[in-house]
Amino acid sequence: MPESQPPESHQQQPSGNGGGAATGSTVLVLGGARLADGRTVDVRLSGGRIEAVGTTGSLVPGPRLDLGGYLLLPAPAEPHAHCDTALTADLAGPVPYTAEDVQRRTTEAALLHLAHGATAVRTHVRIGGVRGLRSLEAVLEARHSLRGLIDLGAVAVARVLTGVAGADGLAMLRDAVGMGASVIGGCPDLDPDPTGHAEAVLDLAARHGCAVDLHTDGDDPARLARLAAMAGGLRPGVTIGPCGGLARLPRDVAGRIADRLAAAGVTVVCLPQGDCVGLEHRGGQGARVAGCAPVRLLRAAGVAVAAGSGALRDTVNPVGRGDPLEAAYLLASRGESGPTEAYDAVCARARAALGLPEVRVEAGFPAELLAVRGDGLAGVLSLAYSRVVIHDGRVVARTSAVREYCDSAAAVALDLPRQSRPQSRPDSRPESRPADGDGQS
Repeated sequence: MPESQPPESHQQQPSGNGGGAATGSTVLVLGGARLADGRTVDVRLSGGRIEAVGTTGSLVPGPRLDLGGYLLLPAPAEPHAHCDTALTADLAGPVPYTAEDVQRRTTEAALLHLAHGATAVRTHVRIGGVRGLRSLEAVLEARHSLRGLIDLGAVAVARVLTGVAGADGLAMLRDAVGMGASVIGGCPDLDPDPTGHAEAVLDLAARHGCAVDLHTDGDDPARLARLAAMAGGLRPGVTIGPCGGLARLPRDVAGRIADRLAAAGVTVVCLPQGDCVGLEHRGGQGARVAGCAPVRLLRAAGVAVAAGSGALRDTVNPVGRGDPLEAAYLLASRGESGPTEAYDAVCARARAALGLPEVRVEAGFPAELLAVRGDGLAGVLSLAYSRVVIHDGRVVARTSAVREYCDSAAAVALDLPRQSRPQSRPDSRPESRPADGDGQS
C-alpha cells in the first residue's frame, strides 16, 4: 500500500518566479530511491506534483526511472546569482553587454545551476548607467526561453536612488517592475545616503507589492538596525545579503543586530564562497573580500538564513561552480551548520526566500526533486557527482560520472573499476563504477 496520498487541504500555489511549461498528465515513477530518513521508496509523479509515496514495488507500474543507489531530496534553489555577468573572468578586454551576450551568459549560467540541482534561480541584474534597462530585458528574454526547464526570477538592482542622481534610478526601478522584474533590489552601501536608498526601495516595493532583495556587506550596525526597523511587516518580504561584514563585528554587537533582523522577519542570504559582484567596491577599489555571514549566530537568534553561490567566474571571482551542494558543503565544513541544516539553507530556506512553495518528498507537494548518488546527506555533500534533476514532474537534467583506474596488480587485487578488462565477447564493455563509488553508473 502507498505510504502517503495527497492531503485534500494541501493546495500550495506556484509563486510565479518565472514559471514552467504545463506537464499535463505526465506520469513517472521513481523507483527504489533512498530518502534522508533512511527509507527506500517508490515515488509517483503526476501533473507536476508528487502523487504518492510507497514502499518499493507498491505503486502501479508505468514509466519508471530506477534510482537505486540515489538519495532523493527536495530540489535546492539558488537565491543569489549574477547570471548576466557570469562566465566573464577569462575575457580579454571590457565585458560586452550587448543583448545577445547578456542573454547567452544568463542562459549558460542558469543551465549550470540547473545541472547541479537548482530548479529555481534568482538573478540580480544591475540597471541604470549606460546600460539602462537593456541587461534586464535580455535576462527576461532568457527567462522566457528557459520556461519548462528552470524558474528564473530577476531582481532589478539600482546603484543610486537618492539626491538628484537618484531620480533616474527610481524611474528605472518603476519601469523594471513594469517589464517583469519580480523583485526590487538595491545597493545601499553604494549610495551617498544608504538609509535613504533602503527607504526608497522599501517604499516602492510596498506600493507595487514586490519583494525586496538588498545587497549589503552588513558591517554598519546602525544602518542595519534602521533597515530592520523600516522592513518590519513588509510583505511579501525583505532579503539582504551577503552580509559578510557581520562576521567582522564584535560578537555582542552582531548578536544584537541579529535579534533585530529576526524580529523584523528579514531573511539573510549568505555566500559561503565569498562576496559577489554587487559588492565589488568593497575592500579597496574593487578587491574581493572573502567572507561569510555568521550563520550559526544568526540562526541562534531566529533569523532565516539561506545560502547561495554568488559570483560565478566573473570579475570578482575567477572560479565558481554555481552548485548549491557546494554552498552547503562549505557551510558544514566551516562548522557553521551540520549537514542537515546546511542543506536546509540551500533548499527550504532558499525556496522560502524566493517565495516558492515548500517541497517535501511526500504526496501532494510539488515535484521539484534532486536525486544524488550516495547513501546519506553528509556523503552526497562531499561526493555529489552523479545527479538527476526533476522540475515540474519531469527529468530536466542528468549528470553521470564514472571513475576508472589504470590496469595494475593493485587494481586487480582490490577489484577496482579499471580502464580495460578481459572481454568475453566482442561487444562487451569495460566494467566501470561511478565516481561516487557505489558500484553503479
